[in-house]
Amino acid sequence: MTTLKVAASILLVLVTHCSWAQSSLSIGIKDSVRSVVLSEKRMLNIYLPEEYDQSDTTKYQVIYLLDGGMDEDFIHIAGLVQFNTLPWIKRIPPSIVVGIVNRDRKRDFTFPTTVAEDKARYPTAGGSGKFIAFLEKELVPYIQEKYRTSGAKMLVGQSLGGLLATEVLIENPYLFDKYVIISPSLWWDNGSLLKRQMVVAVSPPTTDIGVYIGVGKEGLAPGTVPHVMEVDANLLSEKVSKLQNKRIHPEFDYLPEEDHATVTHQAVFNAFRKLYPR
Repeated sequence: MTTLKVAASILLVLVTHCSWAQSSLSIGIKDSVRSVVLSEKRMLNIYLPEEYDQSDTTKYQVIYLLDGGMDEDFIHIAGLVQFNTLPWIKRIPPSIVVGIVNRDRKRDFTFPTTVAEDKARYPTAGGSGKFIAFLEKELVPYIQEKYRTSGAKMLVGQSLGGLLATEVLIENPYLFDKYVIISPSLWWDNGSLLKRQMVVAVSPPTTDIGVYIGVGKEGLAPGTVPHVMEVDANLLSEKVSKLQNKRIHPEFDYLPEEDHATVTHQAVFNAFRKLYPR
């Protein structure tokens, strides 16, 4: 055997040994639900609290995360949840995170628009009604049946996900008891969502609803009519505040050091502090 072949054999043994010595690091599990409403299978990324096991009888709140893919917001938001539930921090209660992996976020997170430019830029848009029905009638019941949940539910959404979360808050507010709405794309359909009457205005809540609205230094949003992201987010906060209902607790947060691309992580961290005051 030549020297070159001997060296190659040794290298192969070393590489094989190193690969055997490695072990995987898991931060969650993959799950899925077959949706009749959406006529498709939806993939889920699930983070479970460290103490969650078969012998544990504790029930946990659930944080439903829009844009919940591994290449989206699941990893860093699950990390924030893990950090804020450490025994020496205990900012929020131990929680399950359900990251909803996208198939077509422009379809799922937008309601029908009357604006021609919106339709041209997002030809599949307008499916939020079905997606909200999926959340209410399929996903939440599935999670509640399969996992040990307490009934406490939070919805987290940013950008178009923030638009969807705002629509749920306005039209179906009792689906969740906490909302984290970040940089919502309220420019959609020339800001028509801000003009809708909130369900809680005519049917006041009997339980507490926490609402966090965060936005960075973002400026003009796309659209035929100029919309400033910070202004629209503040208008939403004012809309909720004007209800003057003691059961609804709005928190507005301006993050001037963040922009549309960077705001989510810091906003969720801030939301945990504001929605779970000590």
